[in-house]
Amino acid sequence: MSRGATRLEVGTRLVHDGEMVEVVEFAARQIGTDVVLRSARGQYLRVSVKELLFSERVRIVADGPGPSGDGADELASATLSLLEEIDSKKRDWLVERAEHAREVCTGYKSGSAELAREGEPRPGYDPSLPQMARYEAKAAELGVHWRTVYRWVVATRRLGEAGLAGSIRVPTVLDRCDVRWVEVMAEILKEYTGQSKPMRKTVLEQAEARVVARFGEGAVEVPGRTKAYDALTELERQHPTFRLSTKHNRDIAARPRGVFGRLRPTRPGEYVLMDTTRLDVYALDPATLRWINCELTVAMDWYTRCIVGARLTPVSTKAVDAAAVLFQAYRPLPVLPHWPAEAVWPEHGIPRTVVLDPSAIDGPMAKAAGPALAPEAIVIDHGKIYVSEHMRSVCARMGISIQPVRLRTGRDKGPIERFFRTLREDLLHRLPGYKGQDLFARGEHPEREAFYYIDELFDRIRQWVAATYHRRPHSSLGDPGIKGLRMSPAQMFEHGVARAGYIEVPRDPYLALEFLETQWRTIQPYGVEIDGRRYNGEGLYRDGRPSPYLNGKWPIQVNPDDVDHAYFRDLDRKWHQLDWEHAAERDFPLSEDALEFGRKLAAERFEHPSDALAVKVLLERWNLGQGMTLAERRMALRAARDQAAFAIALDEPARRRALSAPQQDLYGDDDEADFEEDEGGSELEPEDLDEDAFYAEALEDL
Repeated sequence: MSRGATRLEVGTRLVHDGEMVEVVEFAARQIGTDVVLRSARGQYLRVSVKELLFSERVRIVADGPGPSGDGADELASATLSLLEEIDSKKRDWLVERAEHAREVCTGYKSGSAELAREGEPRPGYDPSLPQMARYEAKAAELGVHWRTVYRWVVATRRLGEAGLAGSIRVPTVLDRCDVRWVEVMAEILKEYTGQSKPMRKTVLEQAEARVVARFGEGAVEVPGRTKAYDALTELERQHPTFRLSTKHNRDIAARPRGVFGRLRPTRPGEYVLMDTTRLDVYALDPATLRWINCELTVAMDWYTRCIVGARLTPVSTKAVDAAAVLFQAYRPLPVLPHWPAEAVWPEHGIPRTVVLDPSAIDGPMAKAAGPALAPEAIVIDHGKIYVSEHMRSVCARMGISIQPVRLRTGRDKGPIERFFRTLREDLLHRLPGYKGQDLFARGEHPEREAFYYIDELFDRIRQWVAATYHRRPHSSLGDPGIKGLRMSPAQMFEHGVARAGYIEVPRDPYLALEFLETQWRTIQPYGVEIDGRRYNGEGLYRDGRPSPYLNGKWPIQVNPDDVDHAYFRDLDRKWHQLDWEHAAERDFPLSEDALEFGRKLAAERFEHPSDALAVKVLLERWNLGQGMTLAERRMALRAARDQAAFAIALDEPARRRALSAPQQDLYGDDDEADFEEDEGGSELEPEDLDEDAFYAEALEDL
């Protein structure tokens, strides 16, 4: 019987660093034993026995046959475990055959005289008889050739019953096909990765034609119809083409071929994921009363899965929006009065178990919807808003590292992609105006139910995140040392603070203003002018002092979502707030896009438009959208459409221009512009509207 061991003695040969050496001497030491090796070149080397036994630089050359880790034999453990999975009838048959083999070798079916059964050894299998005689006796008993019995004996001596099972590998249909035909089939399937899904028959025909063109007629055996389809099914597992969607097939083909690696966050704020997605809900712009699609930009702390920043924008997200989301990680948004108590996060992101008695704390508690932390690194994709100069400069200023993921590889930021799915499945699909995740899941007219304004939709998302998502245990959050423990993002934040002992927080509250967009302007006696808006305030140099910057202008920080204020830092490094001259004329926030829309409306209605008139027109239109019931909101929408029709009638040249221009879809390129007739009123068809005037800068459904 071959053994799994060999002797290490004088004369044993080894391969050391790729060179054949021989043991010539043993040398004992106080801390172990060394051996002296001699190479074929006559050089001597002294190494320890421990290195010979455990180093990957050394391989012992065996002096005889035996089992080897790189041998052709199957794993003994795999063979034995396979026997446990086969049916009992075949297992009994293997045990019976092994008993026959042991009886031939020893005269006893158990293989031992101490466990002899009644009547053993039988006359034909006495151990004193020649081996060949016992082979022939067993062959005559079972009706097989003596060589068959000999093979049983050899297999039983090697692995027992497992050796009689033969090879545990069953040849697949691909093994029975010509390897050249299989290679051509795999090559064709790879070519269809970025193409439309083909027919199986077409792929087989292409493979047959390519084999003939490459190797010649009759040089490669083409399998029959049934065998070819079975082989194609086997290849489908390696190169998915037919079963799954083409998008899924492309994702599988783009998987890395090496070891899958991932970042391992160890504390809150170490990695912050950022991404933007298009929501599957229609919303209504309260300023323009337009149906729009919205994009949600989110920042998620990878360690805790807490949402530390979010922003809802009408489709076109800008770099300043991404910077504003990142700023929320430093200074979370406040909660609204109607939110439940459990949605309020403790002051400055401190865990609730650390905050003792709120009444004992000097000053009021800050009511924020999420934790406050300073990101150490952000994980982003290659979108323009994330790799923009504005975003990179802000991150460099704040000391935030940027870790871009691989191109078109959503799995690199899988937690935030999973959050978008959870948001859709738990919240968005319950809201009116939900249009489904794709065209095949869309209703007939989802826009007729879209009675959420943008701010209302964002409020519901924020409230769901704070009161539900942050408080619900997640299957991916837990302590590796406690099996089965599932924690919520809020609990994981407490765990992270206790584990790391600290969180990164902003060192200066004025750093927030660096997230805003910078506009370079000159300082005039009346202040500064930005896109036709005049700002004034303390701190501006009105004495004609020249700018120390290269372009001769001064940097002004502007928030595009709130044009009421701008911010200026003087040469003494002090910040000053500048106020817009028309900021006091209304009590609702105004963005740059809304102001531009109001200017166009004022230009259509007044001979001498101004910003004051634009704000007045927007105020009237905004007040129309404050109805909270379904009927009131329908009236608000109809009133806005009637205003647009009235403006068209006043401007006949504009009407002619609108009729000659191509019509735009009110709801995107895949929805019908269709309204039902209300009671007591007539239907106003969409083609009767001047959409260039009313739906100015309409956002297309990308």
